[in-house]
Amino acid sequence: MDEGSVSVTLAKSPLVDFKSDFPGLVTRDGAPWHYLDTAATAQKPRAVIDAMARALGEDYATVHRGVYSRSAEMTRAYENARRTIATFLGGREEEVVFTRGATEAINLVANSWGRANLEPGDRILLSQLEHHSNIVPWQMIAAQTGAEIDVCPLTDDHRIDLAAAEEILTERHKLVAFCHVSNVLGSVLDAPRAAQLAHKVGAKLLLDGCQSAPHMAVDVARLDCDFYVFSAHKLYGPTGIGALWARGDILDAMPPWEGGGSMIDRVTFEKTTYAPPPQRFEAGTPAITEAIAFAAAADYVSAVGIDRMHEHEAALVARLRRKLGAMNDVTLFGPADSAGIVSFALDDIHPHDLGTILDEANVAIRAGHHCAQPLMDYLEVPATARASFGLYSTDEDVDALLEGIARTRRIFGKA
Repeated sequence: MDEGSVSVTLAKSPLVDFKSDFPGLVTRDGAPWHYLDTAATAQKPRAVIDAMARALGEDYATVHRGVYSRSAEMTRAYENARRTIATFLGGREEEVVFTRGATEAINLVANSWGRANLEPGDRILLSQLEHHSNIVPWQMIAAQTGAEIDVCPLTDDHRIDLAAAEEILTERHKLVAFCHVSNVLGSVLDAPRAAQLAHKVGAKLLLDGCQSAPHMAVDVARLDCDFYVFSAHKLYGPTGIGALWARGDILDAMPPWEGGGSMIDRVTFEKTTYAPPPQRFEAGTPAITEAIAFAAAADYVSAVGIDRMHEHEAALVARLRRKLGAMNDVTLFGPADSAGIVSFALDDIHPHDLGTILDEANVAIRAGHHCAQPLMDYLEVPATARASFGLYSTDEDVDALLEGIARTRRIFGKA
C-alpha cells in the first residue's frame, strides 16, 4: 500500500480537458451530461474512484486494532489521510476529526463545545444566508442551554453584513457561526474580518466551509477561525465523510459527544477515561475507505491547483451572469464575483419546471430552496434555479443551459 500521497494522473491544461477524468459526465447512452449541480455534490475523478476501490478490495482491513500487517498498513493509510486533510487546510493532523460530513461536524461542536460552554443568557450569532445545517443544531442546543440566537442581515449585494455584525455583537455572544461561501448566492465572507469581530468580544468563530474548500485555497491560520467544517463529497470525494478542524486547545478541552470503541482510554463499570483528540470524537469503526478516498480527492485538487480552478470557475460565472443579466425576464441573486455559483429566477416560470425541461436536454441544475428557507424568505421567492460549476465545467455547459432556457421560454409561450 502506498502510504504517501495518492498518485494522480491528470489531464493536460487547460482545465476544459479535465472532463475526461470524470466518468460520470456522460449519460448511459454516451451523450455529454451538462452537470451544473456541483454545489450540491461534485462528480468524482477516476483517481478517487480507484483509490476507494483499492481500499475496499486488495488493501482492505480494519484499523487501529489489528496486530497483523495489513491492519497496520491500513491504519497508516487512514492516519495519513488525516494528515493530508490537515495539510489541505493548513492545520495539524491532531486538530482534524473525521465526521460523516459538515452537518455532523457542526452537530459535534454544538453538542460538545456548546453544551459545555453555553449558559442561559449567552448568545449565538448566525446570518440570514445560512444552510439549515448551520441553523438547526444551534436552535437545538440553544433550547437545551438557554442561549439565544441573533441573525445578521445581508448587504444589498447579498453578502453577510459585517458592519451590522459589529453592531450586534456583545460580550454575551459566545459563538459566531457563518457560512464561508453561500451555497445559494456564492457570496464570499471576509472571514479574517469576521474572526476579528468575534474575537473582539470573546466569541469563537465557526466557518461552514462546504462551498469554500472546493473553490479557493483554505488556510485556517490566515482565516483565524476557531472551527472549520466541510464535506468530502463537495470536494470531488465520497459521500458519508467530512472533517472538523478545531484549534488544538479548544478541541482538547471539549468533552466527547458519542461513546463507544476507539474513543476510550480505559473502561470500567465504575469509570471511563477517554482518548485524546481527535480519537476522542471518533467512536466506533471509522469510515476507513471513505477517508482514504477523501485524501485522494484533496490530493487531486492540490495537483490540479485550486487557484487555477477558481480562475476557471470565475470566468464561467462571469459569462453566465453576463448572458443572464442581458435578459429582461431573469432576476439574478448574489454578487457579481460569486464563487462558482449563479442563482437566478426566470420570470414566472417555477425553477422546478425549468429544471425538468433542462433535464430533457441533459442539463442538470438545482431548483428549490437549497436548504436555505430563511434566505428564500429574505429574497421573497419560493425557490431559485442554481447553476454551479466545478473544475470540469466548460463553456459548452453554459451554452447548453442558455439553449435550455430559450427552449423553456418557447414551451411556456414566452419566446
